[in-house]
Amino acid sequence: MKLSVIIPVYNEVESIETILRRVYDTKLTHEIIVVDDGSKDGTRDLLKEINGKMGIRVILHEKNQGKGAAVRTGMSAAKGDILLIQDADLEYDPRDYPELLKPIHEGLADVVYGSRFLGRAHRVTMFWHMVANKSLTLMTNILYDTILTDMETGYKVFRREVIEGMVIRANSFNFEPEFTAKILKRRYRIFEVPITFNPRDYTQGKKIKLHDAFEAIWALIKYRFVE
Repeated sequence: MKLSVIIPVYNEVESIETILRRVYDTKLTHEIIVVDDGSKDGTRDLLKEINGKMGIRVILHEKNQGKGAAVRTGMSAAKGDILLIQDADLEYDPRDYPELLKPIHEGLADVVYGSRFLGRAHRVTMFWHMVANKSLTLMTNILYDTILTDMETGYKVFRREVIEGMVIRANSFNFEPEFTAKILKRRYRIFEVPITFNPRDYTQGKKIKLHDAFEAIWALIKYRFVE
């Protein structure tokens, strides 16, 4: 099965070349789709030079719309049988791809989440950010009767059929709860696998903020009852 890696990017001039090389070096990708969401720090200039090399296809948003909008653009453009979402900030390690893909290749899952809370190596930092993540996951489990450990993970891998006919409206970080709500309501088979995690803090450019947690709460509640 062909793998499409979707990389939403916004102002990642320091990390974009490194993450693209790491993804390419897995030797597992059919295509790497990079969606630049209106970067203003020189990322776009780098991407224009890289476009067409190493199986990379670059799509440019003329203005910043949010991570969800960039992911939606990438999903629409992807041609692979399996889609994998990869953040550009080096928090997630592409060397975890074989484990993320294994449950799908073995026919055990339609969707795989890479969990930061299942015991693999991770940087120790940002207690309250962890509390927020676990609280949102608990809320997901209560509302949708499931046992996820990491709803907000950036590593989501899924068969193309999962999103066929699915309308995703999220433009920002509320992509995670909306996507999760809709796959849970459709009763797709979901596996979680442990991943390594090296989080940035806010001084290093981490973009998710407190108001994103409130948007996630609203999305979880709303999509429990509407499509």
